[in-house]
Amino acid sequence: MSLPLDPQRLLSIASGLLDGTHDRFVAGVGAPSAIQKGPDDFATAVDLELERRLSAELFEQTGIPVHGEEFGGPDLNEGPVWVLDPIDGTFNYSAGLPSAGTLLALLDDGVPVLGLTWLPLIQQRFTATVGGPIHLNGVAVPRLEERSLRDSMIGFGAFNIASRGRTPGLYRVRILEELSRVSSRIRMHGATGIDLAYTASGVLGGCVVFGHQAWDNAAGALLVEAAGGVVTDLAGEPWTIESKSVVAASPGAHEELLNVISALGDPADFLEGRVR
Repeated sequence: MSLPLDPQRLLSIASGLLDGTHDRFVAGVGAPSAIQKGPDDFATAVDLELERRLSAELFEQTGIPVHGEEFGGPDLNEGPVWVLDPIDGTFNYSAGLPSAGTLLALLDDGVPVLGLTWLPLIQQRFTATVGGPIHLNGVAVPRLEERSLRDSMIGFGAFNIASRGRTPGLYRVRILEELSRVSSRIRMHGATGIDLAYTASGVLGGCVVFGHQAWDNAAGALLVEAAGGVVTDLAGEPWTIESKSVVAASPGAHEELLNVISALGDPADFLEGRVR
């Protein structure tokens, strides 16, 4: 590990800086789109402001550069790098829905070593270092125990049935359909950080994430692993920052989730015109 400071010291610094953005985050709720990034994706002026501010403060106080969602940054696979999503759940945030927050992870040669998920609108702060435990508002959370899918709420990523990307829309719908046969308690929060943090704390038994960006997934993946959960991709391969999806869950529930997903076969078979 090539970190310039002790991990606990870095965690303390990062926590203080995220705390410092609380008032601005709360005051900005309802901010409209400032930059359109795609058909269903945009950034608000608050996204840009918070990323600039936190990137400067983190580098000034830790000497570690930042790779953010809005402005990019250094290679995530080389040395220590902070990876930042200033507002996860931007659409929720802009609409006034409180399921939004700030995600921050510290990577060392591409491997998450610290994870922070701040949910200012509901007063929750999740932190973890490698090996755990995770903390919620400074209090250690019990490690995850084995549980069944049938007795669990499951977070589910967004989908558009017309999507033809890495994970076709029809494939996502089929996962949802088959999953609902086992667990009728499916939740769609519209914020990856919430799905992963709540999986780590045991509120959810697991979650399925179709996004692949490190700024969305790194902090939460570390939280789940630090809590004793299992984190893979849709194919069951161990999750890394290069993974194209995330399946995270408590022991037991994770195996059941993968069984549901693997029974559907190759996602490419669900592209329009190829569905069996």
